[in-house]
Formats: sequence, structure tokens, C-alpha cells
Amino acid sequence: MSFDFKRMLKFEINIGTKEKKARLYAGSALLFISLFLASVPLLLIGLVLVATGYSRWCPVYSGLEKSTVEN
Repeated sequence: MSFDFKRMLKFEINIGTKEKKARLYAGSALLFISLFLASVPLLLIGLVLVATGYSRWCPVYSGLEKSTVEN
């Protein structure tokens, strides 16, 4: 299994609708929890999950040539 850095920079939709919802809900929950715990790592993880869920593009998935989009 190899990781392709050039492919990682291409913005292709590679997150399906079910995973999009899961990322948005999990990221929102982590953002909410991080406000009360004052936890920077939870805040950063929540932001990444919300951003990748909203854009439906994950750079790690692109590098690994993985996609959860249903055809």
C-alpha cells in the first residue's frame, strides 16, 4: 500500500453521504464538548471532521485512493 502525495492535492469528492453526516455530527459534538472542557485537541479534531464532512473531500482518502461515494 503506497501513499500518493500528488493525488492527495486533487480535490475530488471521495466522502459519501452517510460518512458526511457522521463526520458532521461527530465533529459538531467534539466542538461542543471542547467548549466545556477547554480542550484544544478536541477542538482541532472537531474542526477537521466538520471541514472534511462539509467539503466531502478527505486528503488522506485521496492519497490512499479510497472513496466511500456510492455509485
